[in-house]
Amino acid sequence: MDPIVQTVIAKFQQRSELGQKKYNTTLEANNAPFLDWVNHMQEELMDAILYLEKMKVTYQLQEPPNPL
Repeated sequence: MDPIVQTVIAKFQQRSELGQKKYNTTLEANNAPFLDWVNHMQEELMDAILYLEKMKVTYQLQEPPNPL
């Protein structure tokens, strides 16, 4: 198997174990209402955009501008 894929699978397993310990349930067994899932996903995506912007700003500060 591709080592990159193996690394990602291991991270998913670690994340699952952490979630089970934190919430005392599995994702499969969690019967939260649909809108709770929608709101949670929206919050996760908003966080992802913030992380992306931070990486972009950090990269731009480290790299000289590319003259076109």
